Amino acid sequence: MDDPGSGLGSKVTTLRERLPDDLRTATAPEFERLPFTSLYLTDDEFAAEIANQTMHGVLHLGWVAEGSGGYRGQMAVYVRPNGLLGNAYMAAIKPFRHLVVYPQMLRAMERRWHERQDRESPA
Repeated sequence: MDDPGSGLGSKVTTLRERLPDDLRTATAPEFERLPFTSLYLTDDEFAAEIANQTMHGVLHLGWVAEGSGGYRGQMAVYVRPNGLLGNAYMAAIKPFRHLVVYPQMLRAMERRWHERQDRESPA
């Protein structure tokens, strides 16, 4: 488990301080069970960050306009290792993240999206 002094505000400065005023003051959800801290939420974007002893990461979700007039969801994960330990750790877990974590996360998001659509569709 990470030391409380190894996360946001101690080892790593939150990105919120570098956001433009309109995003910095935007209302964003707080999480009870997730280690993420929200950065901002707009009508078509959401960003949250996480930091610990080995890395500083940002999760970005957004709706991207397609030429047909529709939209598609897009997710990006940005990770910056913290020091030599962080570089070694991130290299070691890269296959696990790409083969297990990200695919499972995307499948769960897709499942919840379809469940939401089913609940909101008129019968």
